[in-house]
Amino acid sequence: MDMRSNVASEKPPLDRPLEGIVVLEFSQFLSGPSAALRLADLGARVIKIERSGTGDICRTLYISNMELDGDSTLFHSINRNKESFAVDLKDAHDLHIVRKLIANADVMIENFRPGVMQRLGLNYDVVKKLNPAIVYGEITGYGQIGPWRGKPGQDLLVQSLSGLAWLNGNADQPPMPFGLAIADMAAGAQLAQGILACLVRRGMTGEGAYVQTSLLEATLDIQFEVLTTYLNDGGLPPSRSNINNVNVYFGAPSGIYQTLDGYIALGMGSVVRLGELLGCQSLTGFTDPQVWMTQRDEIKRLIAGHLLTDTTGRWLALLEPAEYCCSEVLTWEQLLEHDGFKALNMTQTVTRGSGISLVTTRCPIRIDGELLASAKGAPKIGEDNETILKEGRFL
Repeated sequence: MDMRSNVASEKPPLDRPLEGIVVLEFSQFLSGPSAALRLADLGARVIKIERSGTGDICRTLYISNMELDGDSTLFHSINRNKESFAVDLKDAHDLHIVRKLIANADVMIENFRPGVMQRLGLNYDVVKKLNPAIVYGEITGYGQIGPWRGKPGQDLLVQSLSGLAWLNGNADQPPMPFGLAIADMAAGAQLAQGILACLVRRGMTGEGAYVQTSLLEATLDIQFEVLTTYLNDGGLPPSRSNINNVNVYFGAPSGIYQTLDGYIALGMGSVVRLGELLGCQSLTGFTDPQVWMTQRDEIKRLIAGHLLTDTTGRWLALLEPAEYCCSEVLTWEQLLEHDGFKALNMTQTVTRGSGISLVTTRCPIRIDGELLASAKGAPKIGEDNETILKEGRFL
């Protein structure tokens, strides 16, 4: 199936809320670049400051060994709609040029280990003297203080330290990380929110800001629901289900269950009502909602055994008309073929100057009903040096 989309060219360009804002991105890998990507989607001009010759290390960070036009597809997906300015920050001449860029920028983003930007003379205390109105965004692994300050800010390590891995899988399984870089993505989203808030304030007061977050803080924040429960129920450790775990604090029937031909997801709901709808008499005796938690494994085993006797379609036909919380469990292949996915127009084709194209996702935000899409692909290292150096605003 051809998933390419012309969404970026279907209508005249939308006046985006951050048009006119210039962002300098001194970051690599995923967290900082993801924050800058969202600002670019919202209309900002993002200039990626990269190391001459090698650039962002993410250019060679491969997933599934996929490469396109000399760079990893991961780099392409998270650095679309940006420009690249390649410099040697240890070279006095290049650093002088970068300082000029900073003096005329609106936002600066960095995600290096604590102390790196200070050694380069580009930490916030220095930068705000060059540009008092700048909004300076910073992502670290674990914050600027504490015993983990110098520890590598790597997504798996953060998931492991944050307790998140103990929420996934069943009780008899080892701690299980998410199958994606959730700490990086969460930190990038949090930084973008903080930057946007400070841009609003700057619009009213002219005051710049220093916005900070860390992978660990962002990962703790996305656990606010379950962590708050733990902090207020006497410190009882979270207990995963032995079967079909979904949330350590959810009782039966919540979970994903195998059927005769696939899988079905059941959300929170009445166990008794579920039994009536499915024709499973053994469930109708659990009339006390308290036992849906205290006896959840027993109940889930009964549900699991019953659901194996027929197809996903059969069970959905019984549950959906009754508005019982349920869903089929799709593979990506099935998802991309589904009308529900197609209606969202969630993919776009981006193209690099060389003509190389990539199908990727678009920004998930709509403004005034319009999609925020762009056909501009990720830049080559230093692709925009000449253009930027010729611009009057940066001289």
